[in-house]
Amino acid sequence: MWRTRAAAACVICRSLANNSYGIKRKSPLQNLHLVSRSIHHPHYPSSKFQRPPLRISAQLFSSLNRLPLRKTKLLNVKYGYQFHRNFWLARLASRLLKLRYLILGSAVGGGYTVKKTYDQWKDMMPDLDEYKWIVPDFIWELDEHIDFEKLIKALPDADDLAKLLPDFDKIGESFTSLKGFFSPGYNLVSEVLGASDLLLLLGSPGETAFRATDQGYDNDKQYKKVSDKEKIDQLQEELLRTQLKYQRMLERLEKENKELRKLVLQRDDKGIHQRKLKKSLIDMYSEVLDILSDYDASYNTQDHLPRVVVVGDQSAGKTSVLEMIAQARIFPRGSGEMMTRSPVKVTLSEGPHHVALFKDSSREFDLTKEEDLAALRNEIEIRMRNSVKEGCTVSTETISLSVKGPGLQRMVLVDLPGVISTVTSGMAPDTKETIFSISKAYMQNPNAIILCIQDGSVDAERSIVTDLVSQMDPQGKRTIFVLTKVDLAEKNVASPSRIQQIIEGKLFPMKALGYFAVVTGKGNSSESIESIKEYEEEFFQNSKLLKTCMLKAHQVTTKNLSLAVSDCFWKMVRESVEQQADAFKATRFNLETEWKNNYPRLRELDRNELFEKAKNEILDEVISLTQVTPKHWEEILQKTLWERVSTHVIENIYLPAAQTMNSGTFNTTVDIKLKQWTDKQLPNKAVEVAWETLQEEFARFMTEHKGKEHDDIFDKLKQAVKEESIKRHKWNERAEDSLRVIQHNALEDRSISDKQQWDAAIHFMEETLQSRLKDTESVIEDMVGPDWKKRWLYWIGRTKEQNIRNETKNELEKLIKCNEEHAAYLANDEVTTVRKNLEARGITVDPCLIKDTWHQIYRRYFLKTALNHCNLCRRGFYYYQRHFVDSELECNDIVLFWRIQRMLAITANTLRQQLTNTEVRRLEKNVKEVLEDFAEDNDKKVKLLTGKRVQLAEDLKKVREIQEKLEAFIEALHQEK
Repeated sequence: MWRTRAAAACVICRSLANNSYGIKRKSPLQNLHLVSRSIHHPHYPSSKFQRPPLRISAQLFSSLNRLPLRKTKLLNVKYGYQFHRNFWLARLASRLLKLRYLILGSAVGGGYTVKKTYDQWKDMMPDLDEYKWIVPDFIWELDEHIDFEKLIKALPDADDLAKLLPDFDKIGESFTSLKGFFSPGYNLVSEVLGASDLLLLLGSPGETAFRATDQGYDNDKQYKKVSDKEKIDQLQEELLRTQLKYQRMLERLEKENKELRKLVLQRDDKGIHQRKLKKSLIDMYSEVLDILSDYDASYNTQDHLPRVVVVGDQSAGKTSVLEMIAQARIFPRGSGEMMTRSPVKVTLSEGPHHVALFKDSSREFDLTKEEDLAALRNEIEIRMRNSVKEGCTVSTETISLSVKGPGLQRMVLVDLPGVISTVTSGMAPDTKETIFSISKAYMQNPNAIILCIQDGSVDAERSIVTDLVSQMDPQGKRTIFVLTKVDLAEKNVASPSRIQQIIEGKLFPMKALGYFAVVTGKGNSSESIESIKEYEEEFFQNSKLLKTCMLKAHQVTTKNLSLAVSDCFWKMVRESVEQQADAFKATRFNLETEWKNNYPRLRELDRNELFEKAKNEILDEVISLTQVTPKHWEEILQKTLWERVSTHVIENIYLPAAQTMNSGTFNTTVDIKLKQWTDKQLPNKAVEVAWETLQEEFARFMTEHKGKEHDDIFDKLKQAVKEESIKRHKWNERAEDSLRVIQHNALEDRSISDKQQWDAAIHFMEETLQSRLKDTESVIEDMVGPDWKKRWLYWIGRTKEQNIRNETKNELEKLIKCNEEHAAYLANDEVTTVRKNLEARGITVDPCLIKDTWHQIYRRYFLKTALNHCNLCRRGFYYYQRHFVDSELECNDIVLFWRIQRMLAITANTLRQQLTNTEVRRLEKNVKEVLEDFAEDNDKKVKLLTGKRVQLAEDLKKVREIQEKLEAFIEALHQEK
């Protein structure tokens, strides 16, 4: 019975498949699912072995033609006719299969979303590798105390563990059998995942509505009917909100991270951790740059180490950008005037406290206190003004400043004077060229990061710095462009697309690695950094430039700029520092070879070591002054003092007194003049002589060559020390008063005790008079010309004036021969007589010439007479002891010279005692002070200790120091990496 019914059903199905109602269509059975078709008809062939349907005429027949056919009940459905059977179980299974697609798609999409969320949170988590040192050391040393190999051997083998696991092959076969059951839902899941990826890329969760029809593969996707423009605006707003949301989350995490790092560093400062922290990388690198800035080499050792060079037009906002990066208002400010007058190197590093300090000072400025900020700004301004030489506006001297604080990006920046187009009044004429040369010198470094600052509120055509930067970095491989004052630009610029062209690098004739737009305040110098950051964030959040996608989110805010500059800086450092270390290594080898070839027997002493050596030599020479014998001091002092006062004694004391008629008048005149001389001039002259003698002896010891030990490299330094010490030395003023009393008492004494002193006085007088006579003869010879012997021997003639003076001399000599006791001065009638006698011989003579000639003729006559008298007094000591009683011989002039000689000896002795006991020690103290001052003044040492040997040793020392520090920095850099 069942077979009969089945055969009948097959006949009916074939007739339906080949039904010719004028429409060719597939049977509804073919539109059903594979499982559904199997349920509806057991003889329906599978899709794998499907045969083409038989095309026969639609006839209702049965293989059982002898049996009458019953009327078949057919249902009119959408795609044809179908037998009405109660397959409710199959329909329920079909509905359940549709439900599984939704469950499977939701599960896969949810898993994908969870994975994306997990990855985002994982990326936002801070890197904890830097805090490995917080874990105690014994944790890292567990492998030394525990034998992990024995522990591994004690564990079961992999084969034993595999027996405990389920049989995955059988599970795989089970899944394979279900493959046909779940395969139709695979396409639906793929579509769901594709839509999810699209929504995640757009940054919006979106809404997707899927409507599955009863036909399976012909499901239609329907979306909201909105315009493309509104959809793009909606997606952009959603994307911007999402970015701002994550930006706030990132800032919150960074703030928490900053507080944690600050807390850790503070605990470390308090000594909780016993391990001493090493010097930070950026501090090590900054030390290398400081050494290079002082390196005045002449061997073409170029500094190619990376640094961030900040250039821009004047008032473009360079200082404000640096302050935002340093998170403190540290630079002096002015309205429209030039404030940056010299390069300022700012080293940013991370630390527990926000402080700043100079390289050459130990004072820390707390940047959280306004009074310290004001003091720092004032100190920078003072240093800038002091570095500028007279007659200049800017300086090439670099001011080194270090700023530490929590959250600061590690880098080294150099703020240069702003580029100007016009030299205004009050500036040096070469200010513009000097600024250009300074900027080019820093930007020529092929490893320098150029931070080009451009004012966005002014016309782009007025920019000067962009042309300069494009010349130094035409490819833009190390340039970062920063557009400042974007808030003013958005208000003032008529076409916002102009700002977009600037940020895209299409407006200026320059290329750059990156373009950034920042806002650094409202123009109020009293604004705090926090208020400026809030204003900047608020501006960009509401800016049309960002909403209309003219600016991208990663191109705005100084925070993003700081991160980008720091990344570029450290990338350049890692790429170039080893190459620079090799260059300095080669330079060191060249310098060492040059030293060995030129100075094989000398130690490599740099300028500081040479200064210490010279200092010891100078102090030894000062001490040598105390070893001078008293006899040497007194001889030099007595001789020098007599040379200084002899003219006054002869001209103003002896000659006037010798013109008197008797001994009483002679002694009276001598006593009066000696008293006046002692009270006014003699002590001062004596002190001057002593001071000059001390200087001469000091100079003699300083400049005296000591054979092979002498080093002429110290000559300039010794000369400078001598001059400065003498300049500072002041003689004891009270010594002059005591010396006056001693000299006055010495001149009052007239008692010559023995014949030896008498003969010594005569000898002293003869030497003095002969010296004066020789000088007088020389003067007369110059007046009258050579005598007849010299004229014949040397063929020298007399001039007309000399002939006149010679005739006048002859006439005056006749006058003296006539009156040997003539006075020292000619009377007027005598002058007239001599003039007329000469006129009678045809010689016209001026009366003044006659008097001048008479002075020299009489002086010679007087000196010769005094020498003759001195010779007569050699045997006059006996008469002197009897006070020249009953004797026509008077030797008062001998007594005068004895008094002068004795005064000179006593004065020399007094001055010698003062020199050795007081003044030499004070001079030694002055020398030490001068040497200490010179030691602190590096410019003085550079100026005074010069020469190829000094320069070579100095370069060698600095190259070694730079190489060692670079190698230590590279090692630390590798360890951190």
